[in-house]
Amino acid sequence: MPAHPPSALPISLRGISVEVAGTTLIRELSLDVGGGEVLGLLGPNGSGKSTALRCVYRAMRPTAGAVLLDGESLSEQSIRDTARRIAALTQDSRAELDFTVEEVVALGRYPHQNGSARLTGRERELCREALRRMDITHLATRSVLTLSGGERQRVLMARALVQEPAVLVLDEPTNHLDVRHQIELLGFLRRCGLTVLVALHDLNLAAATCDRIAVLRSGALVACGTPAEVLTTGLVRSVFGVDATVVTHPRTGVLQLLYDMPTADRPIETDSPTTPEGIAP
Repeated sequence: MPAHPPSALPISLRGISVEVAGTTLIRELSLDVGGGEVLGLLGPNGSGKSTALRCVYRAMRPTAGAVLLDGESLSEQSIRDTARRIAALTQDSRAELDFTVEEVVALGRYPHQNGSARLTGRERELCREALRRMDITHLATRSVLTLSGGERQRVLMARALVQEPAVLVLDEPTNHLDVRHQIELLGFLRRCGLTVLVALHDLNLAAATCDRIAVLRSGALVACGTPAEVLTTGLVRSVFGVDATVVTHPRTGVLQLLYDMPTADRPIETDSPTTPEGIAP
């Protein structure tokens, strides 16, 4: 489905900082996302994941630093040009108008259209394919106002795919989805060939989905590397404040975490906010 080669248009965050009302939300964050790579952003609530993503899809402008798309600063591009190459599914995405599902999905073609031109045959086929991929073909004529949260999430994901982006920016895309559709969506991200920057809370889903993981805490990068390099017992305890045992899935070999539940005689104790030993940002 992507109109651009998957090797094109990598994203680079070059020392971006974000300050709002005197509070630093992001501090000198630098990350490179290669073409066709799935990079996961992890971190506790308030760590800066959503703020970093907002800078990428241009809902927020960094106070310092720059976000580059294929080596060109986003600030030098028009919003429409950016929208042709970057699609975002955000936590606050809404579909509140009384449109049908197929009408909402077709809105993904807006950045590519001039005026109110009707969809071409190719664009209608793109919409049908996106509906199929997100398993919502049977909802095509339903009003989005009648859908569950999970169904709306899949509609908005289909709209993003119809945009034909080279880069997908996803902020907690599994919110509201049942287990089956979580797995199907994240499996699709691994196969789609797009450059994907995704914020997730579930460390096990991130380990199974992402090529690399970047961990944020208090707006700063703590660690970046493969899931096996990053998701260690030391880092999970230091950053997330939980004890976990690292295992591998018996069939796939994918790293997974088994969490120790706190008890009355063994409550969770968080470590001091320092970089975990042996982890280099």
